[in-house]
Amino acid sequence: MGVSVLLVDDHALIRQGLRRAFEATDDLVVVAEAGSLSEALALSRAHSPDVAVVDVNLGDGSGIEFVRTMRQQRPEMGLVVLTMYDGDEHVFAALEAGASSFVLKGAPSEDVVNAARQSASAPTAFTAQDLAGAMRRRMQTPAVSLTPRENEILQLLGNGSSVAQIAAQLYISQSTAKTHMAKLYDKLGAGNRTQAVMSAVRLGLLSTDAR
Repeated sequence: MGVSVLLVDDHALIRQGLRRAFEATDDLVVVAEAGSLSEALALSRAHSPDVAVVDVNLGDGSGIEFVRTMRQQRPEMGLVVLTMYDGDEHVFAALEAGASSFVLKGAPSEDVVNAARQSASAPTAFTAQDLAGAMRRRMQTPAVSLTPRENEILQLLGNGSSVAQIAAQLYISQSTAKTHMAKLYDKLGAGNRTQAVMSAVRLGLLSTDAR
């Protein structure tokens, strides 16, 4: 048998399209399909595929979680992140989790197939379109200086804490917490929590593990 592949995407039509692309090859074989994070983890244990092609957004979790878990459990496994999100922060999240390759869903199917092949042969050699550009943009991004309190709040935001929870954990009033958050958002050029967290990840101020 050729290189065994696990397809992970919560949309059946996406999986069907990928399966057809892989079935057209002589060296790649789809051994299983998963529509959720829990199913993907179970099928990985059952089939031990050489490569997994995984979407970022799954119904019960994140494909990045799957990548991180598989990289720890099976270091030799190829892990292709397939996503519709092309922001630098998503590239770095995949890289930091241990992905082998990052491919956009809008890319030709042969790009996904080639990424799977490359991931099977070099699972720890990360590749992504415009990776050099993303690295350059990260290096050129002006430094953001946070106060200790703002950094504490950022970590709590990354963990999903609400304003009330942040105030309680830091022993401050909710109005004070909101004031710190407003200053934090301003420094990060963000208009809401999601933008703040993504900006912080891109700037290296927040680990993807905290998300």
